[in-house]
Amino acid sequence: MKPNQDVDQSSLKYHDVVIIGAGAGGIATAASLLKRQKDLDIAIIDSCEIHYYQPGWTMVGGGVFSAESTRRKTETVIPRGCQWYRVAAEQVDPDAQVVTLTDRRRIGYQRLVLAPGLVLDWGAVAGLEETLGQNGVTSNYRYDLAPYTWSLVEQLEKGKALFVQPPMPIKCAGAPQKAMYLSADEWLRKGRLKNIDVSYHSAGQVLFGVEDYVPELQRYIDRYDIELCFEERLIAVDGTSKTAHFVRRTGDQQEIVDRPFDMLHVVPAQRAPEFVGKSGLANQDGWIDLDPETLQHVRYPTIFGLGDASGTPNAKTMAAVRKQAPVVAANLLASLQDKELPAAYLGYGSCPLTVEHGRIVLAEFGYGGKLQPSFPSWINDGTKATRMAWFLKAKQLPWLYWNGMLKGREWMAAPAARKSDIRE
Repeated sequence: MKPNQDVDQSSLKYHDVVIIGAGAGGIATAASLLKRQKDLDIAIIDSCEIHYYQPGWTMVGGGVFSAESTRRKTETVIPRGCQWYRVAAEQVDPDAQVVTLTDRRRIGYQRLVLAPGLVLDWGAVAGLEETLGQNGVTSNYRYDLAPYTWSLVEQLEKGKALFVQPPMPIKCAGAPQKAMYLSADEWLRKGRLKNIDVSYHSAGQVLFGVEDYVPELQRYIDRYDIELCFEERLIAVDGTSKTAHFVRRTGDQQEIVDRPFDMLHVVPAQRAPEFVGKSGLANQDGWIDLDPETLQHVRYPTIFGLGDASGTPNAKTMAAVRKQAPVVAANLLASLQDKELPAAYLGYGSCPLTVEHGRIVLAEFGYGGKLQPSFPSWINDGTKATRMAWFLKAKQLPWLYWNGMLKGREWMAAPAARKSDIRE
C-alpha cells in the first residue's frame, strides 16, 4: 500500500514506517518493529540530540543518581538501519500520508507512529520561568534542575518546603510526591525535619488516584508530618520574595492563598505538541486520539501512537510505554498485511513511589485503577514499601531500559491478545 496517489511522489522521501519522536516510545517501537521484520524501512523524526532516561531524575533530585548517568547521545540509541531526520515535525497530512518537517522537507509513509512526548508549559505559572534554578525554586522535571533539587535538600536546615502537584494529566503523576518523600527522609535522617515544615499542594482532591496505595502513602505523610493541601493550584511565583501564590477551591468558592517558602518544588502544566492539534489528530482534550486497546488512531487507520501525548486513560509513565511499544509493533505490522489487529494494551502503568531512601511503593495498575502487579505478593507486595522495589528502581530498571526496552527486548512486556482475536 502506497500513500495517496494524488500526492506528487517525486517531491517525497518515502518510508514504510515513519516515527515521530526519538524518546522512549519512538525508539522502543522502532526496535520492536525491526525484531519482527528486519527489512522494514523506518524513519525517525526528532530534533533532540540527547536522549534522556527521565525516570532517573527523581533519583538525581534525591542524591542517588548523577545527572550524567541519565543521558546519552540520541545517535547511540537509534536502531541500526533506521534513518534519523534531525529536525522536528511541523505537520501531518493524514489523508495524504505525508509528514512535513520544520525544514519544509516532506516525508511519505505507509504507516505513521506518533510518539512525540509532551510539552512542559513552564510559562503557564506567572513568574516561574524567571526564577527556576534560583531562589529555592526547582523541579525534577528538567535535567538541569534535578541536581539543584538535591543541592537545596542538602542546604536547607530550617524553614518551609512546598511541593506542588498541578492539574492532571501530567507524566509521572507521582513525581511530586517522590521528590517530597526523599527530601523529607533526608531531613529526618539528618535531624532537621523538626525544623522544616513540609507541605503538599495538589490541584486534585486525593493523595493518589488508586485507593489501594493510599494507606501506605498516608503512613509516610504522617511519619514526616506533611501538611496536605488539596484543591490548591499554583498560579504565580515571586522568586525575590520567595512567595508562591495559589488558587484554593472550597466548595464553589475560590480564594487566593499566598504561601512563603524556602524551597519550592514545582511541576509544570503539560500538553501535547502543537502539530497534533494542527494536524487534526487530537481528541477534544488536545491529546492524540487513539483506541485505548489497539493504540490505532480512531479516525486514521494508517496511524498509531503511544507515550505521553496519547489520549488513552492510562498513567503517563515510561512503564506504560514499555507495554505499549510491543502492542503498536504487532498491530502496525498486522495492518500492513490487512489483517485483524491482534494485540491489546490493557492500560498498564507503573509509579515507583520513593517513600524513603531504600524503600519504594511499587504502584502498578491499568485502566480503571485495576491492579496489575508484575510479581506475586510473596515476592513484592506493591501496596507496601519494600526494599525489593527500591532495588528494582535503583539498580535494575536503568539497565533494562538501555539494554532491553530500547533494543526491542520485550522482557515481561509481551502484548496481551485482543479478546476478539482469541480463538476457542
